[in-house]
Amino acid sequence: MDYEIFDLEDVILQSGETLPDAFLAYKTYGKLNERKDNVIVYPTAFGDRHIQNEWLIGSGMALDPEKYFILVPNLLGNGLSSSPSNTPPPFDRANFPQVTIYDNVKFQHRLATEKFGIRKIALVVGWSMGGLQAYQWGASYPGMVERIASFAGAAKTWPQTYVVLEGMKASLLAAVGFDSSQLNRLTSSDMRAVGRVYAGWGLSRDFYREELYRNFGFESLADFMSGVWEDSFMKMDPHNFLAMLWTGQHADISANPSYNGDFDKALQSIKALACVMPGSTDLFCPADDNEYEANLLPNAVFNPIESIWGHFAGRGINGPDNQFIDDSLQRLLAVSTNE
Repeated sequence: MDYEIFDLEDVILQSGETLPDAFLAYKTYGKLNERKDNVIVYPTAFGDRHIQNEWLIGSGMALDPEKYFILVPNLLGNGLSSSPSNTPPPFDRANFPQVTIYDNVKFQHRLATEKFGIRKIALVVGWSMGGLQAYQWGASYPGMVERIASFAGAAKTWPQTYVVLEGMKASLLAAVGFDSSQLNRLTSSDMRAVGRVYAGWGLSRDFYREELYRNFGFESLADFMSGVWEDSFMKMDPHNFLAMLWTGQHADISANPSYNGDFDKALQSIKALACVMPGSTDLFCPADDNEYEANLLPNAVFNPIESIWGHFAGRGINGPDNQFIDDSLQRLLAVSTNE
């Protein structure tokens, strides 16, 4: 396998439940310097694994492994870290406990400090729910994180995004007649409808109107929906999907004892230099939600990705979007934090 495992042992989750023998799967790129201050943490997004983050890592890029030690922890529930699909009974499949973004970042902090002895992080960066984790790092460990960058990711799940996720969940639960006692009957083939639902939210209206899917060899919209959306979601374990979806729906950087639900206070408490990069046509995580957040961050630059790729402007697919993100991160890393 091309990743490593950090054993968390038995952990008490934010819910109060215990997840026994928990672990984080992670991969590192580059070397930790003697001062241990060349660290970039790059969490994975909903449904992604570390390999999906590698498009943004490379020689001469902002995330340059010849300069930085880049730590990519996999989200709990994604099938590599502790998940419904790899946890023994009685916590397997539909019985996997509820995990929050706060839990994920707490465990990532343990990985950074206990495994590597890291005390200062130059940047936490991520796409979508990875960006949400970047915000959580800034809120949970303001004295440790020097910079954060989020592209197509928000500091909480705003109502629009929550509703989209609810529709995706409903399309899966329909396969068992919305009977919660039958969830363990779900299979990956039941994820087909989930892909169809998300097809209207992951990309923008202009993307579809201009038929950009033809650039990828698809002759029709129907072919694109089955060949990309259905196919990608049917590769996911349905129970992993439901676990990550719960994490996503209940994500809020203030939903913890430090902030007690005061979202504005949580944002205002982030000391890190911040670069907030929404997709200008993102229907899933609308840019105006990010603008609200950026206005409350003490040291933020609001820098929308002008793209018709919607939420997937941050997915590493479209060259100009990728360059925009890399350039923005180059500028952010060049700014001194005076520490």
